[in-house]
Amino acid sequence: MSELTGRIIKTYNGYYYVAGSDGAVHTCKVRGRMKKDRFVLAAGDFVTLDTGGSEGMICGLKDRRNLLQRPLVANLDWLFAVFACSSPDPSLLLMDKLLALAECAGIPAALVLNKRDLAPQGFEEKLRGIYEPLGYPVLFIEARAGLGLEPIRERIAGATVAFGGPSGAGKSTLLNHLDPSLSLRTGAVSDKIGRGRHTTRFAQLLPYGGGFIVDTPGFGNIDLAELEMADAAAGFREFRQYRGQCRFTGCSHTHEPDCAVKAALAAGKIARSRYESYLVIREEIASQKKRGKKQ
Repeated sequence: MSELTGRIIKTYNGYYYVAGSDGAVHTCKVRGRMKKDRFVLAAGDFVTLDTGGSEGMICGLKDRRNLLQRPLVANLDWLFAVFACSSPDPSLLLMDKLLALAECAGIPAALVLNKRDLAPQGFEEKLRGIYEPLGYPVLFIEARAGLGLEPIRERIAGATVAFGGPSGAGKSTLLNHLDPSLSLRTGAVSDKIGRGRHTTRFAQLLPYGGGFIVDTPGFGNIDLAELEMADAAAGFREFRQYRGQCRFTGCSHTHEPDCAVKAALAAGKIARSRYESYLVIREEIASQKKRGKKQ
């Protein structure tokens, strides 16, 4: 028996591709006794594996720091939400959905605003005023010209990071400026795995600067199904300081009297756009639950 530690860099069709501590990528299945337990393995998970047989076997899953369900990826150090300042117009609701998912999963997040040269007057100040007081870095860049990327490079060195956001925001241009070989390596990983061009359904880890950039195709279509209703407020860190201050236990911060969150909103301590995003997210989660009960 030859046991190694490693990290899953991609999952596909019941196979797990693990970058082992021996420097090789191993094609693995899951040992039978692990299948008896309820578990999920994700790209980014740290595992132990047995490479003594004809194919590798994953023997154990190490503790993970965090997990995103859609896309399925574990142990992220940063989530960068990438939007354009214009063309396409940015959506504060979509920004807040991404940040809420990261918040509930315990993943540090930052906003990246591309096409800074196209930003409407006052837009940069508005975004910084909303998100920087909450502790979210707000990074304005011009990806096509490669301008403003140093704060991103500093954060991703040696880390495992994901970039998400709507189509057209310039994510691919940004990644190509960070490392022009990333697109080539996406193909190389797929060739090594032997499954053709990479699928749009699965995340995979691409080596970068001593860490990994997670290739997460389709991340602009945010699915809130993993958030329970009680977690809607937990996705908004500015609500946290008012916990326990509302008149009613379990206050929804919508219609109840003597709500500390609504009082903070009226006093200008919570941004109106963030509160409106909270209401939409809460309603979307409630609708998803109703649809789930009918099925």
